[in-house]
Amino acid sequence: MNNIKHIFFDLDHTLWDFETNSDIAFAAIFKKYGVNTSLDKFLNYYRTINENYWKLYREERITKEELRIGRLRDAFAKIKYQVDMDLIDNLSVDYIEYLPKNNQLFDGTFEILEHLKPNYKMHIITNGFNEVQFKKIENSGLTKYFDKTITSEEAGVKKPNPIIFQYALQQTNALPSESIMIGDNWEADIMGAKNVGFDVIYCNFNAKPVSENIKSVSKLIEIKQYL
Repeated sequence: MNNIKHIFFDLDHTLWDFETNSDIAFAAIFKKYGVNTSLDKFLNYYRTINENYWKLYREERITKEELRIGRLRDAFAKIKYQVDMDLIDNLSVDYIEYLPKNNQLFDGTFEILEHLKPNYKMHIITNGFNEVQFKKIENSGLTKYFDKTITSEEAGVKKPNPIIFQYALQQTNALPSESIMIGDNWEADIMGAKNVGFDVIYCNFNAKPVSENIKSVSKLIEIKQYL
């Protein structure tokens, strides 16, 4: 892979341990607002509901506000816990504030970034919200490793839309043939980047079946075998 000059990383679920940090944030805001229900029971439903809402958001089928409110409303409905819309609104606002305060990264994050930085330009492409993603990167000590951070809000579209990858190439003066995308989401990161001509590495942390001839890793440090 001697032609590769630019590495584009996804952030959430790839470097930044979203589930762990999200769980900590919910524990804090439930305590703050006296939400008297089982956090584990809530999270058991919320995680799947959140994934579904993010899929709809990527596909431009719902707004940011509908994602922010709907995922909480639906999770509380699943566990039959009565909450009014004022509380849901307060929880949704505080969740965004608390989330980047917790910055657990996946094992091997700093080791692999230290390994790659001397030889490549590194960037982030993320579908997350601007007001959260930049705080995550700064608070978790990742800023020094990345030249550019491209968000979906900045690009105007979300992965896997080819426009965000083309925008990222323009912003970094990179060519698809010298670029590789590393991420955990098959649709948004892997197929999205591959369709624009990037090489790809799939962060297959949950050991999902990989139907195509795609480079994949089960741990971040395994990226060393490719780069």
